[in-house]
Amino acid sequence: MRAEESEEHESHSLVEVVTSASSGVSHNLNGQKLGRKGRVTRERILAATVELLDSPAGEAISMSAVARKASLGMTSLYNYFNDLSELLLAVLEPVMAETEQAFISMLRSRWPDEELGERCYAFLRAYHDFWARHARLLHLRNLMADNRDEQLLIHRVRATMPVIRLIVAQMDDDPELEKPPLLGMATVLMTGIERTVTTSTDRGLTELFGPDRAFPADHYLRPEARLMELAIRDARMRMAEGWPALPAG
Repeated sequence: MRAEESEEHESHSLVEVVTSASSGVSHNLNGQKLGRKGRVTRERILAATVELLDSPAGEAISMSAVARKASLGMTSLYNYFNDLSELLLAVLEPVMAETEQAFISMLRSRWPDEELGERCYAFLRAYHDFWARHARLLHLRNLMADNRDEQLLIHRVRATMPVIRLIVAQMDDDPELEKPPLLGMATVLMTGIERTVTTSTDRGLTELFGPDRAFPADHYLRPEARLMELAIRDARMRMAEGWPALPAG
């Protein structure tokens, strides 16, 4: 399958996943029960959003752009979504449901010390590949979160919390504690992981000085995997000695 065909197939699959996930919505924002026509309209809105996100031309994402793509008036659009944040959250919900299988499950069993480097890299690669599949959506979420969009900021933070807790467990600390001693270390490590992956999946940044000068993903992933390995290995050693790597905050 050619790259263009693969991307088109993935786009169609995401449209199906997103529109299917919306089937549980029973009313519009005016409190009116959704009949068949209302459900079809809401699905058209979500499908149009996905198509804009996957547009090779990088079309601007806005409520008016979605309305045009869905061949709807703005009034009709606002019957279903208050703003762009709400619309993106509807697209994000089924996408983020994939994270358990995509990369979170990899953290659920303790990585053997002798395989730590390999496991860190495999996790980074899986996390990167998830981001690469949904790059525009996730970059837009982070951009709006950085601009203090409260809904998307909360979504971004909540999405990282399970990963941070599981990294705490990989460090041999207790993730069930309200404030495990190594929570700060795991949070800083996760911040670096996310930044590495956002950089490596941002084509505008990696190709800033020309496509021929862009680095492959491993240029970023290998060093970050090494840092992750060193952090976990050091934390395990210090926990085995009976004291945390950093004082509890």
